[in-house]
Amino acid sequence: MKINKKVLFSGIGIMLALLVVFYLGSSIIPRTLNTLVKADTVQAVSVKDSLLIGEKMMAKAGGEEKCVVNVFVLDKTGKGIKGKVVQLSGLGELEAVTDANGKALFELVSTESRQYELSAQVDGVTLNGKVTVTFR
Repeated sequence: MKINKKVLFSGIGIMLALLVVFYLGSSIIPRTLNTLVKADTVQAVSVKDSLLIGEKMMAKAGGEEKCVVNVFVLDKTGKGIKGKVVQLSGLGELEAVTDANGKALFELVSTESRQYELSAQVDGVTLNGKVTVTFR
């Protein structure tokens, strides 16, 4: 059996080319793609998914009892966003920063007997819904 040297060297060349492609495909390209994916870590606030919830809606006026309002700042997947500044309007201007679960807690007191309608803003955008707290 006679071996054709041109065919043999062509086969070796193809094998070397495939090894180079395999090396590039398994080592360099995935690292670059992985870096690109990791760079996108900013979570956008979803206005429709975020929540404004009254935990304790009624308290005695006089500054001793507290009404409690929670704001949950969420992304479009329902995951809480940490470190967002939440402004609560309607009983003065109050601010709180969200925790690891996206929750901002507001404990409210009033010296007046009255109702307050509250709304929340994050990044300059008003979240859906309002909460009414009552001091009697």
